[in-house]
Amino acid sequence: MRLGLTVTKKQKLFIDAAATEVLFGGAAGGGKSYGQMVDALLFALKYPKSKQLILRRTFSELDKSLIRTAQELYPREIFTFNSSSHVGRFKNGSCIDFGYCAAEGDVYQYQSAEYDVIRFDELTHFTEMQYVYLISRVRGVNGYPKQIKSSTNPGGVGHTWVKARFVDPAPRGTVFSGGDGMSRIFIPSLLDDNAFLVRDDPDYRRRLEALPERERRALLLGDWNIFEGQYFDEWREDVHTVDPFEIPEGWRRYRTLDYGLDRLAVLWIAIAPDGTSYVYREFCQSNLAISRAAEEILKRTPKGEDIYATLAPPDMWSRSQETGKTKASLFSEFGVNFTKTSNDRECGWLAVKELLAARSGPPRLKVFKTCRELIKCLPALRIDKVRPTDCATEPHEITHAPDALRGFAIFHTRPRTEEEAGRRCLWTPDMWEDYRAADEAGKKYLKKKYGEPL
Repeated sequence: MRLGLTVTKKQKLFIDAAATEVLFGGAAGGGKSYGQMVDALLFALKYPKSKQLILRRTFSELDKSLIRTAQELYPREIFTFNSSSHVGRFKNGSCIDFGYCAAEGDVYQYQSAEYDVIRFDELTHFTEMQYVYLISRVRGVNGYPKQIKSSTNPGGVGHTWVKARFVDPAPRGTVFSGGDGMSRIFIPSLLDDNAFLVRDDPDYRRRLEALPERERRALLLGDWNIFEGQYFDEWREDVHTVDPFEIPEGWRRYRTLDYGLDRLAVLWIAIAPDGTSYVYREFCQSNLAISRAAEEILKRTPKGEDIYATLAPPDMWSRSQETGKTKASLFSEFGVNFTKTSNDRECGWLAVKELLAARSGPPRLKVFKTCRELIKCLPALRIDKVRPTDCATEPHEITHAPDALRGFAIFHTRPRTEEEAGRRCLWTPDMWEDYRAADEAGKKYLKKKYGEPL
């Protein structure tokens, strides 16, 4: 029989997605729930005697959305629904259980069940515990595809873990490994992707635009970088990230870092002629001794790439009581020479805000989409409860890449003092050899490049 179904391009991507875990979501009106129900129908018809579970958090939500959609959409010649057991059955033996988990412990009612596909509608309404437990019910020996397919808007009790699991690890629309043997993909969907709703209800956009700012960003723009207490509420992933491109010769390039044994975070930043700063490379790793950290920095800086300065915070010049040496001097011994930046947190964060601001034109900071740690961590920083002008230092693991950016931002926007300019770095023998062999113009260039020698 011909079903006569029509779907959008994004709904088709969701239906065709082969990753183990699929998230379809973003703005309200993107056609997420409809895409789920069409996908469930096609799966049931393609795989006889297949079993699916479709979930909402409460029965009221389930009854008013998914059950109603199924009864309107699915042909009665092949589908029947039992309102007592909440089970939909197809003539070929396939079935769909319509379930809900109002309390966290409700998941245990499915402890002996087996499903080919589990579908979460409005995934951010569920806790991570509920999700992780329920996906263990996807199993069977029938040879059918096994998937967990979810749809949602940003916000809700599960916003943080859903974002961390699906949105942060990879560019949107990219299949990636979850590190647990399962593949994942996030397929974004906005109102403009649903041409049918835009056509049939042209006032829907205006109703979304009338919402308060936070809700408007979530439901109209599908913005995942929103939560109460967010420090950088200027951040917009669609505005501040760009596809990678080859940095032209002549653009001034910096490296900026935050170093500790718990985490090394290095950013490579180039400044375009119009003043826009591009974060074009990053390296972040834990448990690196200084020798190894320097080796990794140099390994990731191609030969011939002219780095104007490598910026580091003032604490790198603190002397060790055991050796009398500074971290900066040790890095220099291994080939990485630092220029001191400021550690003024308030001014540094405000400088980052200025770079992110897009008041009368495009922002002056762009981040390559491949720099996933900075993209994940910067918008996750919270306002410090004691000092509202500062960022909270917890959770500490998300502060390293933003701290490196802060060092660049304040250096780039604030002129250095004479004292700062006069104590820049310890020159190596190779640097002195180049300096002595250079003419006056060359010596001036080397001082600009390496800084005044200690």
